[in-house]
Amino acid sequence: MSVTNRVSFFAATHVRFGVIALAVALAMVTYLDRACMGTCAPDIMRDLHLTKGQMSWVYSAFALAYALFEIPTAWWADRRGTRHVLTRIVVWWSAFTMLTAAAFNFGVLLVTSFLFGAGEAGAWPSVARTFSRWVPRAERGRVQGIFFSGAHFAGGVTPLIVIWLTQTMHLNWRTVFIMFGMIGIVWVVVWFRWFRNDPSEHSQVRPEELAKIVADRAPVGTHHEGWAYWKRLLGHPNTLPLCLMYFPNSYAFYFCITWLPTYLQEKHGMDALQLGLFAGLPLMLSVGGDLFGGVTTDYVTRRFGLRIGRCGVGAVAYVLAGTSMIMATVVSHPLLAATLIATAVAASMFTLAASWSTCLDIGGNHAGVVSAAMNTSGALSSVISPLMVTWLLKNFANNWNLPLLVMGGLFLMGAVCWCLINPHKRIFE
Repeated sequence: MSVTNRVSFFAATHVRFGVIALAVALAMVTYLDRACMGTCAPDIMRDLHLTKGQMSWVYSAFALAYALFEIPTAWWADRRGTRHVLTRIVVWWSAFTMLTAAAFNFGVLLVTSFLFGAGEAGAWPSVARTFSRWVPRAERGRVQGIFFSGAHFAGGVTPLIVIWLTQTMHLNWRTVFIMFGMIGIVWVVVWFRWFRNDPSEHSQVRPEELAKIVADRAPVGTHHEGWAYWKRLLGHPNTLPLCLMYFPNSYAFYFCITWLPTYLQEKHGMDALQLGLFAGLPLMLSVGGDLFGGVTTDYVTRRFGLRIGRCGVGAVAYVLAGTSMIMATVVSHPLLAATLIATAVAASMFTLAASWSTCLDIGGNHAGVVSAAMNTSGALSSVISPLMVTWLLKNFANNWNLPLLVMGGLFLMGAVCWCLINPHKRIFE
């Protein structure tokens, strides 16, 4: 390829990559802020004199608000566009990340966490909406994999970053929250100045790239309104299995960023260094799962069709996740148990590209709301996850195996739900 052709190629195709890069950066900031709470939990509980039960309510307050505002925010993004909506979201959550540093008792921390979740709700469905407008269908699995790999990489290294800041740099947890909150503000400035809702509105997009993006894209149609819209969404045969399928994914992830460090410390007696490594291991392994899952769902879809490429890939990965999680309860070696948990979580994250690509497949112009419905199920599981852990520990003699068995069973249930989804059937024709 000549120099001229190389320049022409990159000039014609590079703008959507910038959009993807900003989305990945958003994912990383999201998980950086979320995982910070779980890693700082021992210091927060000590300084604010909180019990495990109270800390569980703090975790669940975030998830509850996230669930309540997820679909309304995505509905807004489908109509207003994601440039303004994501700007509002990131400014809000960055502000409440920093305001977490001002908490001085349980009540203040609970309210702050709730408002934090309300502000962050709709972020990922808005990204899904962005991808539905900016990413060609043939690339969506890979792009979703890259997006989630960025999020999980950030979540995986957060424990190490926080431990380094608190133990080596001698910063307290309040300062860490302020530092992390400021990162989101920088992202907002870049996003709002450069991004546009549709590639046709962006001055840097060349005709060749625009043609590639819109080739298989659903045409812009009218937006359904009123009760008929919600009846169509909630009553479609794809919606319920889609939501139930996503429930175990978020349930296990929320366990990782909330109670996994405590599990490793109490169940297996890990020291600070081991804790920093193995608390982040599930998300670090998930980076590979995200990337390979995205490539796999696109490849299998091309070879065997949409249903096997999405649902078959998802079901097989969930069976592996459930089996690994259950096996973690019967092994005695701490490092092996921690590795099995990490393997289970990575296998579940392998399905994320298939999950969110399915939302784009069946959602069309309503991809934001459809993905929000799925993600709301995940948010509800995030509400339940920390509370269920503390309830099981309290009522069953602090038996840490029970939370793992619950997660394993949920993954196997999710595999069945995958088999009930038909990605060929759009919810809104």
